[in-house]
Amino acid sequence: MSIILPGEHVPARHVNLKLGPGLLQLSSPDKRRGIADEGLGIISTKAGTLHHSTNQSKWWIENNSRRYVPAQQESVIGVIILRSGEGFRVDIGSAHTASLDGLAFEGATKRNKPNLKIGCLVYARVSLAHKDMEPELECFDAQTRKAEGFGELKEGFLVRCSLKMSRLLLDPKHFLLPLLGHRFPLEAAVGMNGRIWVNTKEMKHTIAATRCIEAVDPDGGGMDERGVKEFLNALDVE
Repeated sequence: MSIILPGEHVPARHVNLKLGPGLLQLSSPDKRRGIADEGLGIISTKAGTLHHSTNQSKWWIENNSRRYVPAQQESVIGVIILRSGEGFRVDIGSAHTASLDGLAFEGATKRNKPNLKIGCLVYARVSLAHKDMEPELECFDAQTRKAEGFGELKEGFLVRCSLKMSRLLLDPKHFLLPLLGHRFPLEAAVGMNGRIWVNTKEMKHTIAATRCIEAVDPDGGGMDERGVKEFLNALDVE
């Protein structure tokens, strides 16, 4: 992890390289920036901290940006705002709405497409993200072509949080979701766009989960595991 500024070269190299928010792959090596090694040059487009996965196949930049910038392969939670021809327009919290084709669902055909209404929530994957084009979404796994959890999110409640909080919850080692799941039955979907969907059997559990997410959010107090346990005990939630 290191601090990086816009325009700096990023030494990202991997056979299955995936770039996240804040990184751009140039169309050709840029010798003026000192990028003359093999492959295409990768530069940062925003200031922040540079991160990469353990095997260095995924690279991204984190900062305190409030607006989501779509990145390919990221999972997001969107709201259907318009039916458009054979597809839908979806609000994912970015500068531009995303498009979702009616056939971009597991098993969908021209005669059998999902009947999504305005206001419905969908858990989707960003299939196209380019600074000069509107983002495109798909509701199936890129490798298996199966839903794998993607699709319409029925019932439940949508919680908005910081982009950093979304990334924290996607870490399997983070304590919050397992802790809540031990207290009461819980379904959750985490979008990289600062949106979390939670679904429980009782309203009091939904309220408790929502308040815990807001309390743990670095932008909302950054409560630790011990604080969450004390908070849940005070609410008498089981």
